[in-house]
This record gives sequence, structure tokens and C-alpha cells, in this order.
Amino acid sequence: MTIDHARIAADFAKESFVDAKLSFAFYGRVSTEDNQDPESSRRWQLSLARNLITSRGGVIDDGFQFFDVGQSRSLPWSRRPEANRLLAALRDPGRGFTAVVIGEPHRAFYGNQFGLTLPLFAHYGVQLWVPEVGGPIDPDNEAHDLVMSVFGGMSKGERNRIKIRVRTAMASQTQVEGRFLGGRPPYGYTLADLGPHLNPAKAADGRHLRGLVPDPNTAPVVQRIYAEFLAGNGLYVIAEGLTAEGILSPSGYDRKRNPHRPGIAWSKSAVRVILTNPRYTGRQVWNRQRTDEVLLDVNDVALGNTTVQRWNPKDRWVVSKEIVHTPLIDADTFEQVQQVLQGRGSGPGFEHKKHRSRHPYVLKGLVYCGLCHRRMQGQRSNGEAYYRCRYAQEYALANKIDHPRNVYLRERDIVGSLDTALAAAFAPGRLADTVAMMAAAQDPEPVESEPVRQARARLADCDTKLAQYRAALESGADPVVVTGWITEVQNQRRQATEVLNAPRPQRAARMSPEQIADLIGQLGDIVTVLDEADPDDRAEVYRQLGLRLTYHPEMQKVRVQAQPVADSHGDLVCVRGGT
Repeated sequence: MTIDHARIAADFAKESFVDAKLSFAFYGRVSTEDNQDPESSRRWQLSLARNLITSRGGVIDDGFQFFDVGQSRSLPWSRRPEANRLLAALRDPGRGFTAVVIGEPHRAFYGNQFGLTLPLFAHYGVQLWVPEVGGPIDPDNEAHDLVMSVFGGMSKGERNRIKIRVRTAMASQTQVEGRFLGGRPPYGYTLADLGPHLNPAKAADGRHLRGLVPDPNTAPVVQRIYAEFLAGNGLYVIAEGLTAEGILSPSGYDRKRNPHRPGIAWSKSAVRVILTNPRYTGRQVWNRQRTDEVLLDVNDVALGNTTVQRWNPKDRWVVSKEIVHTPLIDADTFEQVQQVLQGRGSGPGFEHKKHRSRHPYVLKGLVYCGLCHRRMQGQRSNGEAYYRCRYAQEYALANKIDHPRNVYLRERDIVGSLDTALAAAFAPGRLADTVAMMAAAQDPEPVESEPVRQARARLADCDTKLAQYRAALESGADPVVVTGWITEVQNQRRQATEVLNAPRPQRAARMSPEQIADLIGQLGDIVTVLDEADPDDRAEVYRQLGLRLTYHPEMQKVRVQAQPVADSHGDLVCVRGGT
């Protein structure tokens, strides 16, 4: 299909859409996945927008520029920070602008997003201008709707093509070249400079290849773990031994890359990860994990997708043909370990068969230990359901926590008191106060952190310096000296970009009091529901209420919190005779 842009623009010229007093807001977006320069991208998108509106009397107010950096185009507008801020501004009668101009529709709209977004502009009486159609969108014009739908489809196709090209290139570089593709090095290795980049353009930019070399401090620990495991020691015994000897765990050894982990004691999972990593055999391995996009809410497709990391079966791994870095263990040792793990029902390639529990735990995943703040695990004893927190003595000493080796909470001791507390909290006379407290206690909207603000300032400063250095080159300055300056600034710029590109903590969407009340209303009479519910249905009610139960064994009490409550509000439920 051929789009006649000239004809569409002529149609616009015949209609009286233009108002010399129009004040515009601007929206643009850049994805930094391809190492794009956010500031340059913002400038050229803003330039396109201004070229469209300036000749027709429009002005973009500096205070109404909304530009998303590092947000995927597949995210709907409500989940992009700046786009969501623009949607919020639409709802404000005193918004200060009467129209919005888009820099480039490919970057703004993806798939069917245009059809979901335009009705909001029409509802609030705000025009939407797009350069590719020569002016404002007419919500009642089928041709405009068709054109924008085509751009949405092209945007989706472009993203899919990029994904295919990138994945194919990475697979080839791993299998044929054995190239290190980035990310943190495995525990036991560190990164070394391997010389200029193979891509001439990147080499001229001062970029170098990096590869794995053994870390003299941690490589012997990896070899010890393999030797102890084949000698018959289990994961837990190995972890306890390393912690007792004061050997730093992977997250403790590299705190800069693992600020989200405690980093004090070894865990079974850390030992298992080392025992199942084939890169210790000297070969490069890629595609052990994949990123799947799944619906954020199956009942609301408009919310878009979220990404989930999943393990790939072994036959989908991409392994280098040759040994490309120094092995820490030989291939035979690695295969022996995998066979032992397979026999125990774990390790790569093993798939646990899903089955329905004969004895469901109604509080599964909801109970936390008040001493170490870890989730307590279900366990049955003498036919009854318990929740247990097992904490090795070495872990307690390392974390300076007074924690018994095992903490138990019997399900029967909490369920009755829990139902009573819920009945009181959601009673008709107290329901309004409970809903208001839940709404007020939600996490506040995220505020841009100081490191991010500093990174944006450094990025702008680097761009200014680069422009000055290039001007100096054109004026006849010494190319060797200026090139050194440019390389240094580009490294600083790259560091600032890495800060801006780093994943931000995702927060759950805030719910209004009306939404919380509606959710509770859908559950019906909670007292009656819980009285008549079987264990599976009771567990589902607890899940929908977003309960979090924190057991404090020293007080024999459980603190009950209902999400989205995120602070200390909640009722204390006594168990085992506590007061």
C-alpha cells in the first residue's frame, strides 16, 4: 500500500485546524539499547516537530517537553514515565497547552497503541499533531486512522527485525568467535583487555574487546567446590563450610555489581549456579536464559507485556566450537557433576513435573520470618501444616542475627486469628477507614535519583566538550592531542549513559481508594467467603488481598499487612497464647 503524504497534507490545508494561538507540548522517545545518543535524538525529534508547527503559528513551551529515555516502544503510554506524565497533564484543565506534537510516530506508537491513546486526546479536547501526516490528526477521519495504524505496524515490525538480527549476530559471535558478549564475569573469572575492537569504527572510537581470565582470589574456590561435590559433599555442606571459613560469597566479593544481595554468607543456590555453569570448561556459552514477553494482566491486554527470564533447555544453548579462555575445570569433571545433579533431580536440563499438592498450604508464599525477613517454607509434620525458617548458625553469626537454627509456625495457630482480624478490618463500619489506610500506605511515585540527575548533567557536559573538540580539529588543532581528549570524554559519556540505561526498580501501579474498594467488593462478604471456602479457595482470597504475614517468634506474634500497604500499618495477631 502506498501512502500519499502530499494528498493528506493538502487535505489538512483545506480544513481550519490551525489556530495561531496554539501552544504545543512535545513528546518523543529514544531507546538506548542500540547505543543511541538520547540528547541528539531528542534534538532532531524536537526539530521535526517544530518544523511542522512553526510555519502555522505554533510554539512548543520548554516546560511541556516530555521525552522518554530507555523505555521500550512496546510499553503502552501509561507505563512510560514521561508519556504517563503527559497523559496526566491532559486531565488537568489548566494544563497550559492546547495541542501535542509527536517527533516521530515510529518511536511514539507501537502496534495498536495509537488506537488506545487517541481517544484520550479527543476526550480532553487536545489536538495530536504528527509530521508524517502534515498536521493534526482528525479522530473522525478513517484515512488518518489507517495511516497511523500502518506506522504502528511498521514500528512493531522494525523492533522484531532488530531482535532477530541481534540474536543471530550474538549466536554467531559466540559459536564461531567465542567472543565475550558482556555482562558480569562468572565467579572465578575477571575481565581482561584483549586489544582494539574488531569493528574498525568501534576501534577508532577507542573501544576494546574484553575476555575472561582466571581471578587468582576466586578461581581456587570454584575448583574446591567441584572437588568437594564429587567427594560427596552436598550443596548445603559446601555452603556452610565456605561461610564458616570466612570466604566471601560471589555477591560479597563483588559488592559493586551486587548491591541488591546481602553478600555475607554462601547459599545453596550460589553453589548450584557454579556447579552448573559450563563456562568453567573454557568455552563461551550463550542463550542459557531467554527473555519472554508475557501479558502484565491477562484481563487487561492494553497494559502490555512484561519481561520474564526463563531457562532454556540444554539443546538451545550456543557453545563456542573452541576453548576460548582458560578453563578452571575440565570437561569430564563438569559432566560428572551434571550426572550427579541429574540423579538428584536438579541441574541444567532437568524439568520438575508440576503436580497438585495433596495437602495445600493456604498461606504459601505469604509468611516471612521476622528475624531474617526471608520467606518461610511449608512443611508437614504429624499430618499438620507448618511454616519453617531454617537458618544455619554460620549465617546467623555472619549476619550478626540472633536466629535459632529452625523457626516453626503452625498453620492452625494463625488461620483462625487471621480470619478474625480480617473480619474486623473489613467490617462495614470500619471498611472506609481500612480502604483509606491501604491507599495512603502505597509506595510513593518514584523520584529520579541523584546519581541519575548527575549522569544527565555529565552527559550534557560531555556533548558540549565533544562539540568544542570537533571545532578545534576543524580549526587546525593537533589531531593526536584532540583525539586523546575525545576518547577520554567519550569514555566519560559512556559511563553516564550506563547509569541512565541501568534498570530502575519497578514499582507496582498505585491504586486509587475506589479501585481498592472495588477489589474488596468483588470478594464479597469476606467473613462468609472464608467460612465456606475450601483450602484452595481460601488461599486465593488471601492472595487477592495481597497479604504478607511476618512472624516474630520472640513475641509469638504475626504482623498482618494487606498490600498495597507498604509500611508499618497492620494488626498484630497473637498465636500460641501470646498477648
